[in-house]
Parts: sequence; C-alpha cells; structure tokens
Amino acid sequence: MAVLNYAKQYQQALEQNFPYVLYFGALYATPNNGRYKWVNAKTIEIPSISTTGRVDSDRDTIQTASRNYDNSWEPKTLSNQRKWSTLVHPADISQTNQVASIQNITRVYNDEQKFPEMDCYTISKIYSDWTEQGETESSAELNETNILEVFDTFMQSMDDARVPAAGRILYVTPTVNKIIKNAKEITRTLNLQTNNSTLKRQISRIDEVEISSVPSELMKTKYDFTQGWKATEDARQIKMALIHPLAVITPISYQFSRLDPPSAGSEGKWVYFEESFEDVFILNKKKKAICFNVDAAA
Repeated sequence: MAVLNYAKQYQQALEQNFPYVLYFGALYATPNNGRYKWVNAKTIEIPSISTTGRVDSDRDTIQTASRNYDNSWEPKTLSNQRKWSTLVHPADISQTNQVASIQNITRVYNDEQKFPEMDCYTISKIYSDWTEQGETESSAELNETNILEVFDTFMQSMDDARVPAAGRILYVTPTVNKIIKNAKEITRTLNLQTNNSTLKRQISRIDEVEISSVPSELMKTKYDFTQGWKATEDARQIKMALIHPLAVITPISYQFSRLDPPSAGSEGKWVYFEESFEDVFILNKKKKAICFNVDAAA
C-alpha cells in the first residue's frame, strides 16, 4: 500500500504545483478547463451562439416569428500524449545515502524536464494556433523608447475587441522585463519634469496587467519534443505575449503515475512510470485576446 500511496501523493503534489511551478501556470487555472463538454476521451467541443440584432417595433402589427439565433461547435482534439519511466536499483538508493531515491529523481525530472517542457509546449502551441487563425505578431525591435507604445497598442487592440481588462497577463523575457522597468522609470522621471498626461496614461496601462518574466529559452515559437524539449533551428524568440486566460483552454484528459516495488519481472529494481494526455488550445472566437511580439523572421 505504501508504494501506491506514494504514486497517489505524487500526483496530488503535481496538481497542487502546476499553478506555481509552471511559468504559464495561470493558463492552466483558466476557468475554461471545467466549462466545456468532453465528447470522448480526447475531444472537447466548444459551443458558440450567434444572434441577430434588434429591429424597430410598433403596437399595431405582429411580425412573422422566426429563429434569430444559430449555434455551432468548435472541436478541439488532444494529441499531446507523453510518458516517462525509470528503473532504480535499491543498491543505488542505499549507496548514495538516499540521494538517488525516487522522490529526488522525480523532483529533478519535474523541475528540469517535465515542467519546462510543458511551458515550452504551452506558449509555442498558443502561438501556432493563433497564427493559424490568421493573426500577425508585432516584430518591432523593443527598446526603452518604444516598448510602452507597443504594449499600449496591444492593450488598445484588446479594448477594441471587448476583451475584459481585468486578468490580462503580460509574459516577457527577462531582457524585455528589464526594458519595461527602465522605460517606466524614465517615463516617471519625465512625467515629474513635464507633467505630461500622455506619459501618465502609458504608466497606468502597464500597471494594469500582471507581468510575468519567463526565461528566454522557454519563449520560442517552435520546439522539437522528440525527447524532452529543445528549440528548433527555425524557432524565433517570443519577446512579449499579452494573453487573457479566457482565450485558452488547457485540458488534461488522463494522468497516471505508479511506483512498483522490486520484483522478479523488474530484476529486483524499483520501476517508476507516468503518462499524461494533455494539450493546449486557443478559443478561435477569442483570438483577439492574445498579442505577440516576436523577433522578425530571418
């Protein structure tokens, strides 16, 4: 029973850690994950309804009744199925003074492999889905002079698309995060000197969003996930992404983890195995709740 309990506790720990150890953990906490219908073990259908607008009315006539709404379904099919396993010899555990315990091994695996891979998959999949919907990123070279203007343009675009102002998250690389801090400081200094209302507006807008700094290697447009994760040769650097969590869905259909004790079948070794079936999608009708700034193509 202790063996099975470890696997169960490990799974619970993962679920508790997702919002905190993933750089894009807030996107895994989107309310969309519990909102939509599973058609089967790998497909979710996103419903949408459209209606006509109002027309003039009078007190003297009755118009012919008709259906003035329509509904459609947007299917999302999961395809990201991942697994990992390892053998651990009992002698390795004792001879390393418990350093090679399964708890330590899986902790390092999560911190250095699984969680970074999930982050890479999340941002690159959002970017891929977004561009497939015909959206185009900004390729402006960001600096202290223009970064607030580029950001303000993102915010204005979302305002025009009626994206909720509350909850927007700005994901940036550490370099861009530093540029933002310097630009804000410069702007505040100028504002004190000139009392410029335009600069005040820019400061207030950047302060409206949560800023999350993400390591540059986890902010690429494309990755190779053959084993683990690595940026492809044609990957470009995502420098800034403004995303509202309501624009994405991050469903997890299946998760399994188990630690089996040494047996004849495993030649006296502990066996750890885990598998998950998960994916990341954007909601097509909410694509305007996402903006990217990416290095220009070579």
